[in-house]
Amino acid sequence: MKTLQEHIITVLVTVAMTLFAFAMPPAHAQTRKVMNRPYIDQRKFHYGFLAGANLQDLELQQNGYVDEAGNQWYAETPGYEPGFSVGILGEFYLTKHLAFRIIPSMHFGTKNVQFRNELNGDKQFQTIKSTYFAVPLNIKYAAERFNNYRPYIVTGITPVLDLTVKKQKQLLLKSADCYLELGLGCDLYLPFFKFIPEVKFMYGLSNIINKDRSDMTDDTQLIFTQSVDKGKSKMIVLTFYFE
Repeated sequence: MKTLQEHIITVLVTVAMTLFAFAMPPAHAQTRKVMNRPYIDQRKFHYGFLAGANLQDLELQQNGYVDEAGNQWYAETPGYEPGFSVGILGEFYLTKHLAFRIIPSMHFGTKNVQFRNELNGDKQFQTIKSTYFAVPLNIKYAAERFNNYRPYIVTGITPVLDLTVKKQKQLLLKSADCYLELGLGCDLYLPFFKFIPEVKFMYGLSNIINKDRSDMTDDTQLIFTQSVDKGKSKMIVLTFYFE
């Protein structure tokens, strides 16, 4: 039986496939229609706002550390956790098919970590809440516009700062990270505005596990940090833009 996270991921992939299927008209259906907002993409700069949902995950690398009592803990995140995203979009015209985008955003979500003791099977859990302030810097490549839709792909980097990092008993995450991202979407030109559904896959480039635990007074909790070599954050974001 699929988990909730697997169902959500399936829905996101289905949305992405639907976007491209919708954006590629069949050969027998090339009828031209009246174009809504025909010159919006030719402006040097245009802007909008966004709202959407995100799924957060943490990829952990174990090292098999064993303490003096023989305890050996393994950490994992059982699945993606849902959250939500908001922000604003600024897009600069480069060429007919290329644009540069800057998208100051906020991503709210959680990561649930499960620790398992290989010695006796005991388990502990940790919920890590995150409020990311992100500034994606993207290059957008759009296909030729047909009627009132235009598919595109986007890639870039996203520096992020976690505004809610707190001292934790087990793992402590660093506040700064940078994501590499790749996404796809489709511009839908409506009579009064442009609506843009997009799905984006983001992968953290740095190790966000803070190994310096000088703040920790309980040595029995230190094994959780010692048992993990590194951790990289991942996120899937389904966004709806309005221009």
